Amino acid sequence: MKESACLLHTIYIGLGSNLENPVSQINAARIAIGLIDGVTEVAFSSLYHSLPMGPQDQPDYVNAVIGVETRLAPIDLLHQLQAIEAAQGRVRKGERWGARTVDLDVLLYGDQDIDIPDLRVPHIGIAERSFVLYPLFEIAPQLVIPGKGILADLVANCPLDGLKRMA
Repeated sequence: MKESACLLHTIYIGLGSNLENPVSQINAARIAIGLIDGVTEVAFSSLYHSLPMGPQDQPDYVNAVIGVETRLAPIDLLHQLQAIEAAQGRVRKGERWGARTVDLDVLLYGDQDIDIPDLRVPHIGIAERSFVLYPLFEIAPQLVIPGKGILADLVANCPLDGLKRMA
């Protein structure tokens, strides 16, 4: 795998699931991310219960955010995350915001702004989604989101929209 100029980057990944025991799916994805060669977990948020985005005829979600350090290039990390999704039964049907066993999104890759066909970082909806902002704030309250602003300000202006921290 390519490495990103041997620099160690802090990356934040959003995890979500609403099928086949979502808590187990999130925990399995966390373990699998930690097993990626060259990736080290540095923080993991609480689990959060959230209402589905998009079609409402699907189960509620469980969400979390993991912080990792790696030298992997962004596209290589993305491919590893997509392999984890596939291994956990994720089927991409083209339906946006549909039900899924697991969804792993690169939210931030250091302070980089990435816009390539398969990857946009910061993640396109990061500044408006409570199920991303609140768990991210829990583990990295000092963050500044490139092009979006100070994380604390984004959280302060983002309604919970049914988001609940799980015990």
